[in-house]
Amino acid sequence: MERLFDPPEEEPAGEPLDGPLAARMRPRRLDEFVGQEHLLGEGSALRASLEAGAPHSMVLYGPPGTGKTTLARLAAEHASAAFEELSAVNAGRAEVREVIARATERKRGGRSTIFFLDEIHRFNKAQQDALLPAVEEGLVTLIGATTENPYFEVNSALLSRAQVYELHALDSGDLEVLMRRALERGAGEGIDVPDEVLAFLAVRAGGDARTALNALELAVTTAQRAQEPRVTLGDAEDALQRKAVLYDKAGDQHYDFISAWIKSTRGSDPDASLYYLAAMVEGGEDPRFIARRMIILASEDIGNADPQALPIAVAAAHAVEHVGLPEAEFALAQAAIYLSLAPKSDAVKRALGEVHGHIRERGAKPPPPALQSAAYPAARKLGRGKGYDYPHEHQGHINDQEHLPEGVEGLRFYFPDEGEPAAAERLARIRKARSRE
Repeated sequence: MERLFDPPEEEPAGEPLDGPLAARMRPRRLDEFVGQEHLLGEGSALRASLEAGAPHSMVLYGPPGTGKTTLARLAAEHASAAFEELSAVNAGRAEVREVIARATERKRGGRSTIFFLDEIHRFNKAQQDALLPAVEEGLVTLIGATTENPYFEVNSALLSRAQVYELHALDSGDLEVLMRRALERGAGEGIDVPDEVLAFLAVRAGGDARTALNALELAVTTAQRAQEPRVTLGDAEDALQRKAVLYDKAGDQHYDFISAWIKSTRGSDPDASLYYLAAMVEGGEDPRFIARRMIILASEDIGNADPQALPIAVAAAHAVEHVGLPEAEFALAQAAIYLSLAPKSDAVKRALGEVHGHIRERGAKPPPPALQSAAYPAARKLGRGKGYDYPHEHQGHINDQEHLPEGVEGLRFYFPDEGEPAAAERLARIRKARSRE
């Protein structure tokens, strides 16, 4: 029974001497942590609690390789606490009871315990409930990690006792910082690693620091075994098992490829649309940028020829925000195909251009008094809102009142084209009913 309360052997201070590069490069101090500025910026609540050595129970939610395990270890390091780690994939209530028993014994000796539970969403309700008493009594500070939305996967009772923090995929700049730091610390000693290789690995690692560092290590090892003086782009491609796409998302190709995507989609060519979409994603283009262009195209080039185009483009943008790559590419591809095949009309764009041109040239006249607001008490005394003809009191919900300002009653900006037959037909009926044509 005595062994039950013996804490696991703790890792020695300093960097591990063996193991994968990602493990050897794990920060030992908070100021070495790269990324997640929205959580760990100067003065943030989470940073303050960690630096004070007083971490609270939390659930860290985000993609792989974003620093969830590292943050948990840093919390224990700053608090001088014992660090217990389990994975919910292969642990059960028995293992949790053993962790809690050891934590109870430590607490009697005045030492706290950080209990890091990876893949916490894999625990069922009963297993999660078993954690509650230890968290409530302060026997452990629980830090759960998950790649799944905790609000769907973790019990509300447990969530109410823990703060949820969402970690974001690291950007390519963060990953380059980590890889350069690894090289400075001797990861590629005697081997030259060109900037283009680091840029490729940073972009193609998908925001995952572990993937980037381990791929760098493999590429360096490949060059060393071949007795080459430098890592080639081929070594990096082989390490990631992905081809390097010639794409500079900060240069001409950023504009050329999105231009080609827009023109192909506008030209109703789904194959070309998918080709340029995939090239941008492969090259590390920000998927939010692509989604924004989809939303613009849905109104600018399709409009009311297919009113569903805009909601579909917006839904793709939501998918990018809530799912992220690589899975969100399915939503982008679905939207690209739909937008390509949708009937086209630029009537919205033309109408908007005409009305802006008119107002810039001649100014905007005030609305007729009947259409002005009578929301405040003295408005009606000024004649505002008087004489307004409520459309719902007429057959077809159409009145005969003039809505444009005095002197510009005959202006027409919107002219549906052959791509919007339904809109053209309805507009003709409305104008005839209102005696405007």
